[in-house]
Amino acid sequence: MHTPQRFIRKCLLACLAGLLCLTAVAQTPAPAAPTTDERLAALEAYINNGDPGKALTGVPGPGHNGWMMVCAALVLFMTLPGLALFYGGLVRRKNVLSVLAQCLGITGLVTILWWAFGYSLVFGTSFGSAFFGGSEFFFLKDVTSAPNTNYAYWVSQNVFSMYQLMFAIITPALIVGAIAERMKFTAILSFVLVWMFVVYFPLAHMVWGANGLMNGVWNADARIPAIDFAGGTVVHMSSGWSALLLCLILGPRVGFGKEKMAPHNMVLCMVGTGMLWVGWYGFNAGSAVAADGVAANAFMTTTLAAAVAAFVWGAIEKIFRGHASILGFCSGAVAGLVVITPAAGFVNSTGAVIIGVLAAVVPYLACTKLKAKFGYDDALDTFGVHAIGGTLGALVTGLLATASVNGNLAGAPATKNGLAKLVTDGGLWLAQLKAIGLTLVLSIVATVIIAYTLKAIIGLRPAEEVERQGLDTNEHGEEGYAS
Repeated sequence: MHTPQRFIRKCLLACLAGLLCLTAVAQTPAPAAPTTDERLAALEAYINNGDPGKALTGVPGPGHNGWMMVCAALVLFMTLPGLALFYGGLVRRKNVLSVLAQCLGITGLVTILWWAFGYSLVFGTSFGSAFFGGSEFFFLKDVTSAPNTNYAYWVSQNVFSMYQLMFAIITPALIVGAIAERMKFTAILSFVLVWMFVVYFPLAHMVWGANGLMNGVWNADARIPAIDFAGGTVVHMSSGWSALLLCLILGPRVGFGKEKMAPHNMVLCMVGTGMLWVGWYGFNAGSAVAADGVAANAFMTTTLAAAVAAFVWGAIEKIFRGHASILGFCSGAVAGLVVITPAAGFVNSTGAVIIGVLAAVVPYLACTKLKAKFGYDDALDTFGVHAIGGTLGALVTGLLATASVNGNLAGAPATKNGLAKLVTDGGLWLAQLKAIGLTLVLSIVATVIIAYTLKAIIGLRPAEEVERQGLDTNEHGEEGYAS
């Protein structure tokens, strides 16, 4: 038992300890308010899209944030309604709604995947892997209006995540063009569900993730110091090469080569092309993740490449076929947009014009000569424009990129991983080849495995009679036109 004296002594000691703690807390100085110089430096950093320092840490910049919200809307505009109308006009009238349904279905499915896992697997870092991101942002946990400074100093992470979602949506939607008019709706969504986890999420992390394998601009430890400004490998190569393999596995449409399968509405195709072009400014200029000089350069190069490619494609048709078609102009514009995508923020105006010419000539040959020679049924030329164009763009970026346009090519990460030296010495194209090779292997192998597995489990194609009648009425219970 404690004596009263010992009990009182213990109480006094406890009170004394408490007083000492309170005194220590009271004596701990409050964080010093940012000085005037620090505040001015933060504002200067805002204008230059630089590190704000402690003065404005965690505070989104209204101008950059507003620009990125507009860009996110523009990229969604590319899919809905741009790509939907572009592809919808190119199919036969009995299948126009099937294309719209596929674009809408993919948009909903990918959004759910992105919210639950995709954003974290691409832009997280907790796994410490060069191939997959992390689990810290599953279900968009802690994705708030504060910037994630791994990717942007002045853009809210929730805005950044929604912007990147729009890229994730349009990428598998591009595949629809190669397999249009002959794949079951459930099979397409099942394919996309698996393909996103096996192809898109790891590839996007490798190219754009903070610790990604091929992120030459921002990862000082990137083993392949390649560059891809807005998605030549991630978006166009992955979807285009997967589309080719999927259309080969599916086989041609019923009546292919024997029946007329001309586009049913070139007006819709032209309108869709215009929407894609407008939306592409969000796609390319927005990939600067700021309203800055790099975004301005990407805006310019995107315009030049698309316009030049459209004109040259039309000129080629006029010279060799006697007429410049609307389809040719539209195909040329989209090809120019595809090829400039990986280079938009890295090349100057002359480089953009060169890319525009190449974007017309090479995909034109792929869509006409190559397709005719091998006889594959790439219904809407997804392979010829996106796979060939994306591959061409990734390679040409390595030849035309210049640090005078984008100083990040000579920054600290680029200096450590060797990118800066490759740009200066002209060896960047070798790193680009490695990135191209890895993208090809991943896209092709994964597509073969996924497609044959689904073919065995649920089947890929509707019955021949359903295909002849059209997918609109049989799969969706509706018709695109009343008469």
